[in-house]
Amino acid sequence: MTLPKRALITGANGFIGRALMARLQQMGVETCGVDLAADSARQVVAGDISQAGPWQDHARDCDIIFHTAAVVSNSAKPELYRAISVSGVRKVLDAAVQNNVPRFIHLSSIAAYGLDFTQDVDETAPITTLSGFSYCDAKAASEHPVLAAHAAGEISGTIIRPGDVYGPGSRPWVLIPLDMIRKNQFLLPANGKGIFSPVYIDNLLDGIIAAATQASGVGQIFNITDGQGITCLDFFSHHYRWLGETTTPRSLPTPLATGLTKAADLLLNKMLKQQTEINLASLAMMTRQATYSIAKAQRTLNYNPAVSLEAGMRKTELWLRETKQI
Repeated sequence: MTLPKRALITGANGFIGRALMARLQQMGVETCGVDLAADSARQVVAGDISQAGPWQDHARDCDIIFHTAAVVSNSAKPELYRAISVSGVRKVLDAAVQNNVPRFIHLSSIAAYGLDFTQDVDETAPITTLSGFSYCDAKAASEHPVLAAHAAGEISGTIIRPGDVYGPGSRPWVLIPLDMIRKNQFLLPANGKGIFSPVYIDNLLDGIIAAATQASGVGQIFNITDGQGITCLDFFSHHYRWLGETTTPRSLPTPLATGLTKAADLLLNKMLKQQTEINLASLAMMTRQATYSIAKAQRTLNYNPAVSLEAGMRKTELWLRETKQI
């Protein structure tokens, strides 16, 4: 394994970006970053990746870029996904090329496969931007600039498709569900039997670094999850337990859950302008019928998730209690 000497992380103040920066520093890698807000103590400069600018000079003397910046929401406007999650990738690639950075790791998502499949999928499965869900379509489209740059010989690229990332600091799969449970807004479609594909943050970091430091990772695409699909009911029952609830998540048939979600979306997001994640896209993520294979990462990178679901949930609960969020 050959470690980089200096790495740039985009989205350095986000959940994955912050954790990745800390892990690289622990490994002795010099790090810097870019995000909308500067953090001078961590060598993070302010920059909008949807626009070319001085932030691109921050890639100077780096030998790798980890691109984690993206719109992490199911409720953003389509133009925001286009500007940041899609067009922003080329701006970060430009920063790499202009500063002779040889290596580029792009964080996509399993959402790039869409949500409508009935069998476990691997990296050979078709990718489409016609799912009808903006977050999924943006993730699928975000991969194209990286693949094109790699094919053109501009840079050595690798694409990581993380599963449903949870752990200390996770907004989508820890903090937002807890808030919704407290407000009695949380419910599961498909009678709770939709498939969730968790990846604990430390496992994801292991996969990212393996792909970035091994020659076998160059030019490849990897699914990185904990290697199992579980029901949404099983996953989110932990959140109820953290809050001291004696019940399990409310679960309904999908048609009924869809009707309630449409009504809540109209009231909360459109009428009251609360900008919640209660919408049909979020609901659809809870209706997946299968999971994602990590056989390629296991075979090519010797990736094996070290943190079990039980251990990951314990670590997450401990963080929530230490930070007084439960």
